[in-house]
Amino acid sequence: MNRTTLSLIAGATALAAVTGFAALSAPDTPGADTTAKAAAQLPVERTSLLCPAPSMSDIAETSYTSFTPVTKGTGSGGKAQLRAAAQESKDGAGGDKGKDGGKTGERKTEKPVLTPKEPGKPVTGDTSGAEPPALVGTADGRFAPGWTVQETTEVAAGTGRGLQGVNCTAPDTSFWFPGVSTAADRTDYVHLTNPDDSAAVVDIELYGKDGTLKSTVGEGITVQPHSSDPVLLSTLTDEQQTNLTVHVNVRSGRVGAAVQALDDKLGGDWLTASTDPSGSLVLPGVPKDATSVRLVAFTPGDADADLKVRLASPSGLITPAGHETVHVKGGMTTAVDLGDVTRGEAGSLVLTPTNRSVPVVAALRVVRGKGDKQETAFIPATRPVGTRATSADNSAKGSTLSLTAPEGAATVEVTASAGSEGGAPVSKTYTIKAGTTQDIEPPVPSGLKGTYALTVEPKSGGPVYGARTLAATEGGAPGFTVQTLPDDRGTVAVPEADEDLSVLQK
Repeated sequence: MNRTTLSLIAGATALAAVTGFAALSAPDTPGADTTAKAAAQLPVERTSLLCPAPSMSDIAETSYTSFTPVTKGTGSGGKAQLRAAAQESKDGAGGDKGKDGGKTGERKTEKPVLTPKEPGKPVTGDTSGAEPPALVGTADGRFAPGWTVQETTEVAAGTGRGLQGVNCTAPDTSFWFPGVSTAADRTDYVHLTNPDDSAAVVDIELYGKDGTLKSTVGEGITVQPHSSDPVLLSTLTDEQQTNLTVHVNVRSGRVGAAVQALDDKLGGDWLTASTDPSGSLVLPGVPKDATSVRLVAFTPGDADADLKVRLASPSGLITPAGHETVHVKGGMTTAVDLGDVTRGEAGSLVLTPTNRSVPVVAALRVVRGKGDKQETAFIPATRPVGTRATSADNSAKGSTLSLTAPEGAATVEVTASAGSEGGAPVSKTYTIKAGTTQDIEPPVPSGLKGTYALTVEPKSGGPVYGARTLAATEGGAPGFTVQTLPDDRGTVAVPEADEDLSVLQK
């Protein structure tokens, strides 16, 4: 058997380790053709999620909500747990000791913050006291497909006050964050969490309005095994810029990454990574009462990008007056203030190339309220819902689901799970017209007690993009946080093949 055949079998074996269902047979008859069959969508069998340390404020209150949708094709076994990670120094590129004075990556074994009991029912937990840790979570078996954990923090006062929310993320090797800042009134941290048994080495690259910001401190940051390191961006450069793009590039290993952006006057929230650089982007779920919307875009290559800017409103795609297009110079961050672009209606921003397609990343900074009663949230460009998207930590009041179908009409089924403390699931079907955004009050479980989760499943039509907004009044300010709803990656496409692979032999 030659190297090509061995590589194929090795690839299928690796896939089997993820899904538990892939199979590949050895060749039987030399010279026979291989017939590829349609790929099957099968449940994943293991998932990792990483939650950043929520807040250093003594008056912050953080809750966690874990949910796994019921997925066909899973077995009866498995479990999911979230445990505390070790914490590095708070202000820079790693350190030799954790906060308890021991070696980095070491933490006494603690009981899990969350241990879900069954798919289909949310489980909640919380942390108390100052400096709660980052969390490292794993799920396998029936708990793995679509596992979603929401971290929600209420900060009553001070820098970053308001409602901060983030979906805990899977580890990866590259993250783009347009919309960060090193301005004097901003305190932005990049949180890096390593779930593995070996150290990860990370570069943090910064790009401003004139290109790359020089920084040697951001190179070769070591994140110890099973630990988390919040890196203060202002320690990586002497330049103060309001609008920056950060690229987290992992040289070895893998990490979870998220940016906590805290403003002295405008509150704060988490900024999650933009979807991979693409010629066309969708940024869903701009609140209808947004008083200020800023678009921050960046193209990683040398070529400039010219983008058509449109708003998917309840009545269709419209072009914001005075902001018909945006020009993004290669390797430079561009920011455009769109004002109150939604003008009292639900909206999603749609960016498409005016001519040649150039890969771009983008995010929105959204402000609600006026004067000293303002609050901020961020909306990164996101992937479509795909097969299914999942949103945890919803309540009977304060949750808004925003769905947009920029290319063609779509039918979507939205299911409210059982409540964390009681209540029966409820489903409802919605039709989203082509080019529109629809804000809906999501269905609520009958007899709801506690919090609940939402799943969004497109049934027909074009691609759907979504976001969920949580709103609550914090100290008189309109506290809110927005989480986009990309595919929850509960299933993976596994191609089938006939037994005979001898056609690959040379």
